[in-house]
Amino acid sequence: MAGFLTHPMRVFAVASLTPVVLIALAALFGGWFAVAALTYMTLLAYALDAIIARISPALDEDETADDADLLSALLALCHFGLLGLVVYSLGGGMQHSLVATACTFLATGLFFGQVSNANAHELIHRSNWKLRTLGKWVYITLLFGHHSSAHPKVHHRWVATPDDPNTAEEGESFYDFAPRAWVGSFVAGYEMEKQDLARSHRREMNPYYIYVAGAILTMGIALWIGGIGGFLAYLLLSLHAQMQLLLSDYVQHYGLLRDKRADGDYVPVDVGHSWNAPHWFSSHMMLNAPRHSDHHAHPMRPYPALTLPDAKQAPMLPYSLPMMATIALIPPLWDRVMGRALRKWRAQSAPLEG
Repeated sequence: MAGFLTHPMRVFAVASLTPVVLIALAALFGGWFAVAALTYMTLLAYALDAIIARISPALDEDETADDADLLSALLALCHFGLLGLVVYSLGGGMQHSLVATACTFLATGLFFGQVSNANAHELIHRSNWKLRTLGKWVYITLLFGHHSSAHPKVHHRWVATPDDPNTAEEGESFYDFAPRAWVGSFVAGYEMEKQDLARSHRREMNPYYIYVAGAILTMGIALWIGGIGGFLAYLLLSLHAQMQLLLSDYVQHYGLLRDKRADGDYVPVDVGHSWNAPHWFSSHMMLNAPRHSDHHAHPMRPYPALTLPDAKQAPMLPYSLPMMATIALIPPLWDRVMGRALRKWRAQSAPLEG
């Protein structure tokens, strides 16, 4: 499965492609394959993160960039095939038990939200237009196409400020954050694209028309493949995946704000404005998405080359990113766990800022 990649990249390939195989088998045959797929995305990931303590070093960018792009392209193509297969299966094309159907649905939503999202996020940052287009269409098929504009043009510019819809304020619950971030990023991304086109005087179409048209097209295909049942399953899968994406944003920037300088501008983004996680397995499965500080410092850097900052320089999550996303669904528990981590980071970083 991963023999075409160099040895250091094979862990990324195995960790991210294994759920593709398990979910495909779950969609086709149900039964224990469905249980295995959900177990892989939840209990196994948590257990391996807890058991394996090593932290993988950043790989050489020049040596791994091509392989990283190859794996990302493969994952994107798998995403499209898996989406069609699961919609057909959940729409009644395959007659599975209620338990198997539920496990397949949950595993697929987690995969789309954690792995496909992380991969599409990488692709929309690539300089190659073909790779960017692949990433854009992954988001479009999740009915989240606007993220292709809002993420690089709004989030990266205004992260850790009140002007970024995807930066959560301290004390803001995920349930308050999610609708605000969804609508806010949609509108802000559209305005940025509109302003960029006006400044450049290019006679081009705002990509938002593609996002909306692509979403309508994908919904039509889902209806054709899976009927009404498959169409409804597709809408719910997209919502599930979008919530996973928003949970990542919520967790990775919660409560971290940039100071304003005397001239009114914000201080530059640094490693202290993103939460990171060092966990070995989920980092490989999510293509180093938990190494978030380095991504904001070097948005074009391929994921294998992302570094994990020292805990004295950047805030570290108490648990893995998927585990923290789960905790965020329970606001009282989130306030206790993340509130303590935020206070600890502020006390630790205060001397640095002074």
